[in-house]
Amino acid sequence: MSYVEVPGAKVPIRMWTDPSTVEGVAMEQLRNVSTLPWIKGLAVMPDVHYGKGATVGSVIAMQGAVCPAAVGVDIGCGMSAVKTSLTANDLPGDLSGLRSRIEQAIPVGRGMHDEPVDPDRLYGFRAQGWDDFWTRFDRIAEAVRFRQERAAKQMGTKLKQVICVKG
Repeated sequence: MSYVEVPGAKVPIRMWTDPSTVEGVAMEQLRNVSTLPWIKGLAVMPDVHYGKGATVGSVIAMQGAVCPAAVGVDIGCGMSAVKTSLTANDLPGDLSGLRSRIEQAIPVGRGMHDEPVDPDRLYGFRAQGWDDFWTRFDRIAEAVRFRQERAAKQMGTKLKQVICVKG
C-alpha cells in the first residue's frame, strides 16, 4: 500500500489513506502541524481523526523539539494494512463476527497478553530490529525501565487491522 502526498506548508503530508475520507477538522489540524518551524515530516495512517492537541493516527517527525500535545496521542496504537484478493462482494453484510474474532485475538485498551508477544505468531514473521529493540530496553529512562515485562505483554494490543478490498 502506498501513500498519497498532500501539499503542506513546510513538508508534504504523506497519507496512507484517501484524503477525501479525512474529516475537515483533522485535515486542518494536519495542515497546521505542517507549518511548525521544526517539522521534518508528517505521516498519516488510515485511522486518522481529530484529536486533542494533535491528530490521532499521525506521526510527526521533529528536529530540535518535542511537542507534548503530540506525545501520547493514542500512544501505542499501531496499524497493519493487509491487501487481499477479496472484493466488497466477497464480504458478508454483517462484519460483527469478523470483528469479534479480531478483538479476541488482539486485546485492546489497557489489556495485555498472558505471555510476551511473539512477532512470528502475531505478524507471521520476525520484524527486523525486534530483538535489538528489546536488548536496548535497559537503556531507556530509569523511570519506565521497570515496565519491560508489561511492555512485552502489551505489544500488539492496539493493533488495528485495515483490510483493503477491491471495488
